[in-house]
Amino acid sequence: MINFTFSYADLEYFLLILVRITCFVYSAPFFSISGVPRRVKVGFSIFLAYLVYAAVGHNEVVYNTILGYAVVVMKEALTGFLIGWGAQICTTVTSFAGSIADMEIGVSMVSLMDPATRQQATFTGVLYQYFFTLYMLVSGMYQYLLRALIDSFTLIPVNGAVFKSESLLESVVMFLGDYIAIGFRIILPIFCTMILLNAVLGVLAKVSPQLNMFAVGMQLKVLVGIVIIFLTARMLPAAADYVSVEMKRMIVSFVEGMM
Repeated sequence: MINFTFSYADLEYFLLILVRITCFVYSAPFFSISGVPRRVKVGFSIFLAYLVYAAVGHNEVVYNTILGYAVVVMKEALTGFLIGWGAQICTTVTSFAGSIADMEIGVSMVSLMDPATRQQATFTGVLYQYFFTLYMLVSGMYQYLLRALIDSFTLIPVNGAVFKSESLLESVVMFLGDYIAIGFRIILPIFCTMILLNAVLGVLAKVSPQLNMFAVGMQLKVLVGIVIIFLTARMLPAAADYVSVEMKRMIVSFVEGMM
């Protein structure tokens, strides 16, 4: 017969750990994929919270009223959400790069349903998103996210988060600058090729005015763009490395902004 007893203080502390982990699971990339059933996410969060509780141990949470405990719960929810969101916003670089690439190719009106977010996205953006998700599996990036979450309980104890708005805002502003730079690095071959193709079509339009370069150019840009995407597929691991490095930097800066 199993005899397992616990106090209300233990339950309160476990629930606070569960709140932080659950908010992280529902906001972090790879874990927050909408195709995963909610019961699986909840079960994974409870199992991970139990492991963290067994590893970290029990610390006393000081509060006076129910409202005070609610404030502690909100602090833990915001902590887990910010850690996951700091990684999630880095994955939007792939969607940005895909939308710019489709705009240059001339197929920006074509949209697909992204199964990860259940939102309309361009087909190149969905392609890049699929590749980055696969890269997270192959490179073990999801393990880094879990380690960062577990280590956050050591760096930021339960009810120990101190939100530094200036530091968090500075991290977001720095990311916005890197956001555009990384996005254009990903699509730089497509961007340069389309510029050269437009220049060639402009010269041909002057040399042979009788040719309908508008009709020819639309089909040629789509064909050349797809070929360039296929030829530059071997460069996507390096682009995924840029996103991964930025993701790690954002997680570290967000954690430092709450210490």
